[in-house]
Amino acid sequence: MSKVSKAAAVSLSVLAMTAIAGWPVYVAPKLDEPHAADAVVVLGGAHDGREEVGLDLMRRGYAPRIVFSNPYGNNDKKMRSICDGSFDFPVDCFIPSPSTTEGEGFEIERLARLHDWNTVIVVTFVPHISRARYIISRCYSGELLMVASRPELSLRTWAFNYVYQTAGYLRNLRAGC
Repeated sequence: MSKVSKAAAVSLSVLAMTAIAGWPVYVAPKLDEPHAADAVVVLGGAHDGREEVGLDLMRRGYAPRIVFSNPYGNNDKKMRSICDGSFDFPVDCFIPSPSTTEGEGFEIERLARLHDWNTVIVVTFVPHISRARYIISRCYSGELLMVASRPELSLRTWAFNYVYQTAGYLRNLRAGC
């Protein structure tokens, strides 16, 4: 076997092991069955259906209020329509500081203390669930239920998320609340 084919075989093996190891973390993470909560909180990120999942949870009566993280500010048409929209339930929006999942965790804990929340349903998308649970559970001390949108993702997007979410875990090893 030539050096090139050995290198290719090793590279393919590493890629396969990475895909297998990441599968339960990024592709099939632990999701929670929603039940009655004090609030639904939708994390910021790509508009991948998470906003609709959060609004659906509200329409189904899981919580009395919904809170959206809006790291985009006033520059995002979708978030303006939600934050300034008219709904049959209270809708609040906040700009996380810092503009990261950790900043969202800080705000969830602050709001929970302010409003005496014991249970929060947090919505994000599938590849972010495990990392969001890890970060937010370090900040928020109440019951945390993680729910996800399930957008159709290309292989390229899955690969990007393996790298991005792994880097996020590494970045947050030293972070805390």
